[in-house]
Amino acid sequence: MATTSAVATEVLTDLVRERARAETREVVAMLDYRDAELERIAASDESPMKKHNERGSVALTIAGASATSEGQVQYRLSFAGTVRDQSPTTWGAFLDGRIDLARVREIGSTIDQLKRAESVHRLDRRVVGYAETHTVAELRAWLKAFVRRVEADLAVERADDERKKRHVSVTHGDDSMGWLNAYLPSHELAAIEDRYRKAARGITDPEDERTLAQREADLLVAWCTESDAASSAIDANIAVTVGADVLAGFVPGFAESADGRWGVPAAWIAAVVGSGNSFWHRIVVDPITDDVLAHEYIGRVAPDILKIALQFLHGTCQSPGCMVPAKFCDYDHRIPFPEGPTTGDNLGPLCRRHHGYKGHGLLHWTTRLQPESPAA
Repeated sequence: MATTSAVATEVLTDLVRERARAETREVVAMLDYRDAELERIAASDESPMKKHNERGSVALTIAGASATSEGQVQYRLSFAGTVRDQSPTTWGAFLDGRIDLARVREIGSTIDQLKRAESVHRLDRRVVGYAETHTVAELRAWLKAFVRRVEADLAVERADDERKKRHVSVTHGDDSMGWLNAYLPSHELAAIEDRYRKAARGITDPEDERTLAQREADLLVAWCTESDAASSAIDANIAVTVGADVLAGFVPGFAESADGRWGVPAAWIAAVVGSGNSFWHRIVVDPITDDVLAHEYIGRVAPDILKIALQFLHGTCQSPGCMVPAKFCDYDHRIPFPEGPTTGDNLGPLCRRHHGYKGHGLLHWTTRLQPESPAA
């Protein structure tokens, strides 16, 4: 998918590079000042207490010179120092202006999560190519998947520990309103989200003047308070991908959502399967054409089974950088119908906004490579 005004965007690309280089100069100056000050303090003859206070004031001095808060300076120094010291390929791309500070921040935070040196080296070898060509949101999802895959055993342990902390809390705010917060496993949250979204969109009463968001909120209240609208059955299509070796139990690993927003230990999903209350699709993708269903359907509108398959395959809207989940998208023909068939390799999800852009000639389908697997 590409835009039709490529010439004008070259100027924007140059400006983005200039901004990234300016961020580089600022961060490098901060790191150089901090390192020089720490070296000077270490070599001084001051008392240990004096040295401690001077080290603590370095970030404050930088904050005063850069018109930022002390906390912001400490945060920047932390993740930038991590990347500089542990990911030379990323740091080189940052110095060249090929990636910006926001991407360095995400990569630095990920390095802090990794526990094995080989995992960090693996990340350093792979991440720049992806970071250069994808948005910060896409990079964040890629990095989460990377951590789950390269240190699956440790990630499963952390997930199991976090699951023990599940809870619900209520915070009352102003104007007679408040917040209901639930810290729950991601696959359960996905099922809840799918249910209230589907139910709210199924209300077709023309006299119902509520917004979609209001309908969703009212349904959740109804279910939680056991009103007539409550039901114990959850009808949700949750798309996850699980490696064959993980599914077989040979290695620890995760079931990852098709849209890349979350992942949970595969054992959690296996427990859901074992309950006997779920219906599961097994989909085999052609390695050459990416056609998810070889059968060709007659007609313009894709049947539900094909839509679900496309959700599994693509995960999100196929416009560059768009993170709208595929299940909330339209299913667009790359080669327009009727010349183009209604098959998996000729259909792709586009959110309503980008579908409209394509319809007006502002976007057009090109060969879009699938994102490289973080574990490869």
